Amino acid sequence: MNNFFISHKNPLAVLLVLIIMGGVFVYGKLQTSLFPEITFPKIKIIADAGLQPVDKMMVTVTKPLETAIKQVPDLQMIRSTTSRGSCEISAFMNWASDIDVNQQHIESRISEIRNVLPPDVNITVAKMNPSILPVMGYSLESNTKSPIELKLLAAYTIKPFLSQVEGVSEIRIIGGRTKEYWLELNTQKMSSLFITPDLISTALSQTGFIKSNGFLSDYRFLYLTVTDATVHNKDELEEMVIKNDGKRVVLLKDIANVEVKEAVEYIKINANGRDGLLVAVLKQPNTNLVDFSKQIEAKVEALKKILPNDVHIRPYYIQANFVNDSAKSVTDSLWVGLALAIVVAILFLRSLKASTTILITIPITLSLTLIVLYAMGYTFNIMTIGAIAAAIGLIIDDAIVVVEQIHRTHEEHPDEPNSTLVQKAIQYLFPAMVGSSLSTIVIFIPFLLMTGVAGSYFTVMTNTMIITLVCSFLITWIGLPVIYLLLTKNKNVKKLKQKEKPQHVKRQNWVSFFILRPYISFVIVGALMAAILFILPKLQTGFLPEMDEGSIVLDYTSPPGTSLEETDQILREAEKIITAVPEVEAYSRRTGTQMGFFITEPNNGDYLIQLKKNRHRTSEEVIEEIRKKIEATQPALRIDFGQVIGDMLGDLMASVQPIEIKIFGDDQKTLQELSKEAAAIISNVNGTADVFDGIVIAGPSIS
Repeated sequence: MNNFFISHKNPLAVLLVLIIMGGVFVYGKLQTSLFPEITFPKIKIIADAGLQPVDKMMVTVTKPLETAIKQVPDLQMIRSTTSRGSCEISAFMNWASDIDVNQQHIESRISEIRNVLPPDVNITVAKMNPSILPVMGYSLESNTKSPIELKLLAAYTIKPFLSQVEGVSEIRIIGGRTKEYWLELNTQKMSSLFITPDLISTALSQTGFIKSNGFLSDYRFLYLTVTDATVHNKDELEEMVIKNDGKRVVLLKDIANVEVKEAVEYIKINANGRDGLLVAVLKQPNTNLVDFSKQIEAKVEALKKILPNDVHIRPYYIQANFVNDSAKSVTDSLWVGLALAIVVAILFLRSLKASTTILITIPITLSLTLIVLYAMGYTFNIMTIGAIAAAIGLIIDDAIVVVEQIHRTHEEHPDEPNSTLVQKAIQYLFPAMVGSSLSTIVIFIPFLLMTGVAGSYFTVMTNTMIITLVCSFLITWIGLPVIYLLLTKNKNVKKLKQKEKPQHVKRQNWVSFFILRPYISFVIVGALMAAILFILPKLQTGFLPEMDEGSIVLDYTSPPGTSLEETDQILREAEKIITAVPEVEAYSRRTGTQMGFFITEPNNGDYLIQLKKNRHRTSEEVIEEIRKKIEATQPALRIDFGQVIGDMLGDLMASVQPIEIKIFGDDQKTLQELSKEAAAIISNVNGTADVFDGIVIAGPSIS
């Protein structure tokens, strides 16, 4: 092993080149996403039974579903919310269980009680992972097209067009209006013609279908005979035969006035102050987010060419922009680190060769890290990117330490050839390298013991950090000496033998001062420990670091039972405040629906506010201004602010809110009193922004 780097220099050089090539190849293959592909142990069940009162919904739908779901293995807790005509049930499973198997068990239990549930109830079961949330959003606006025309355009032109992109899971159309035919019956004519409403209903029920009648052979061709009873327009509906007794044919237009109207819906979409609809794009799991977004954006540009001139499609949310910004910050950190490392090498080592060695070593280390991450099935996300960014300093430090040791060995033994000097330097430094790397890696092992949501995310980050540090150790141990020898010219060795003389290490008096007076060091250590005890309780805590994403999520709720029109009127006033903020670039509003997977009453919804990139205030400062103005002018509106990443994590995790207090009991009145008391106490806690007492009152009903 004494001449290892000389005897294996060429094979190792080829291996380093292959690592760089593999890193470049893998970089283009690595999937990118906002979050790691982690499926949370939470399964949500939403049941829609039309327009049912809350009491009936609770008895006929919610309770039977809860009873069935409770029989599923690995269930830890179940929560439900019941409103008029719908209910939302969250089943929290064991983290160690297989969530796909759990979903199958829940679906099986629900199918067993289908005959007990109302016949028209629609049930949706979904597991909570990032793939159920949109990664891109577009608003569709027009000054001349009606909501009906916009929805038809979105459903039959935009949706199929965007679905052609590889990796699309779903193109979700939110808002717009559905076309309906309304009949205004003339009771006098009906009475004179002996026509009853049941007769009209029967005639209408026999339309709207296409039925095959079998094949018909004629000459050399085989035809499929089809009965088409669909109604395509108003004229065809008016010409529908209601009665034919052999004496007279009664058409629908003879006894009724047919009008085309918008269907009654309890959803309203607003984009930048105008009614419109939203197009949400969902990607398939393990699809590269950045490449996917580029393909969708290119497809949207092509789509604009075939849309009518007065129809505009504009983005209101692009998740890949945040991922690109995060990747750019890592790249910037890398370049800054490289520049500083080169400056250090030039200033202190006064060697261009040392700087070049460091410059080559770091990309090789990152390439090997990417190869290992790709082999393990990891993706580029906020956790892996953050881990690599944090480890860049350690990678540079490893390279500088090894290069500095080689130079020091060269100064101590100027008469020996570089091959021997490099071997001596690595042998001398190897125990310290192993100890340093292991001590750094051990720091991150406790993160692997974390459980729950934090454990799932921090495991990805910890594994990435450990992989990066191990790759850094291997490259600086084996690869860096080879790079140094490849950059060394043999003719320089003779010159050094003739000119250079041994140099003695200069005695550092300040080091001796502290060694001879150890009590000073103990005093400094004691002061630092006291500082830790004083500062640690004052440090802020949180699941994720404070990030300025450049977008704001505003959830709102008007008083229970408020109509859609009245809620819209209140929100119009709130939008005047939002648009008056100079940092706001665009916004979209959903009323009666939300971005996540929830049941939503007509008095609930959310805003997604996009801020300008070049602005003087942070997102938190903008949030504070909007909060104060809306609370002052619209006291009936309950609002809750957040940013997109936190809001999405809340949708996927156990609770949407950062802190949630649960109060259990069987007395509804007592529960409400305790909830109000708890909310009042929490409101007085310093730092509290938004507090909700958790009491949700169903809207009024008439019996």
